[in-house]
Amino acid sequence: MPDVFINYRTGDGEQAAATLDGALSARFGRDRIYFASKSIPPGTPFDGHLIHSVRRSGVLLALIGPGWIGHEALRSDGDWVGREIQEAFLCDIRVIPVLLGRRTERPTKDELPPPLRKIADCQSLRYDHQNKEYDLKQIGDNLARLVPELAAADDEAPEEQDSSAPTYNIAGGVHGTAVQGTVNGEANTVREAHGPVHIGPSNVRMGDGGNYFQGGNEGGIRQSFGRSRPEEDDER
Repeated sequence: MPDVFINYRTGDGEQAAATLDGALSARFGRDRIYFASKSIPPGTPFDGHLIHSVRRSGVLLALIGPGWIGHEALRSDGDWVGREIQEAFLCDIRVIPVLLGRRTERPTKDELPPPLRKIADCQSLRYDHQNKEYDLKQIGDNLARLVPELAAADDEAPEEQDSSAPTYNIAGGVHGTAVQGTVNGEANTVREAHGPVHIGPSNVRMGDGGNYFQGGNEGGIRQSFGRSRPEEDDER
């Protein structure tokens, strides 16, 4: 059962819909996000599948681009964009307008056909591709707060390590060959070092390789990952 149904119009939001599907699926799980081109199996009658999936969703994201309100199909009884939104309202499913771009404004009731006028009263979110990372996070955070199943899936997701934090490897007074960890699949090697050696900054995945030193280690070895913390004298 999908928790989020992505409603969009071809030609006015399919690229944003695909981006949202990818980001939300990665965060909450592929099966929790309904995106028609992904979620409807080949050979399945799409009309029944769409309506059934809207009814089983927790939230419908109505993607509204610059040409959404002026599209002639919006006032047609056979328009699937409008039918999905109407079905969500009839089933008391939360509808969240997602305004695409910086200049798209929320439609007013006077601009909408009567069955869709309720959307003018719904609090909206915004997605702008120039502010992509922030907007995707805001949309995901709001969904996690509104849908308990998404919050649970979000809590179960493994935390990602911060690969942007610098790693500094220092070998002092090494006589011989020193191999320190691996960087992007390759080892850092220092040969015949007679004094402090500084290898970094670099991103090191310690799970990919160990620390190997050949020869005498007279000066000691220090590793620092990310930001360093000052040493504290008191023990608590």
